[in-house]
Amino acid sequence: MTLQQATELLRDHEYPATTDQLTDSYGDYELDLPNGTETLGDVFHRVESETFATSGEAEETLFSAVSSKAIGRKGYSDRDPTTLGTVGPGQVSF
Repeated sequence: MTLQQATELLRDHEYPATTDQLTDSYGDYELDLPNGTETLGDVFHRVESETFATSGEAEETLFSAVSSKAIGRKGYSDRDPTTLGTVGPGQVSF
């Protein structure tokens, strides 16, 4: 499942809910990530036990606790400025 599908699952859940309740309900669901897979249970086990008042709080935790398998190239950003003391690409105007 995609992260978007996972957030839809969380939105349909009844709140307040704890990380343990979400793990019991959806822990076996597997996320398809750009660099592999992991279960929702894996994601929620990375955070301390807490109670979510809304689905938005659970979604924020999902996005913050998902592993590095969810990102593209580690350390890469085409928006970061060139580091001081190094020569970077020239300015391009569109």
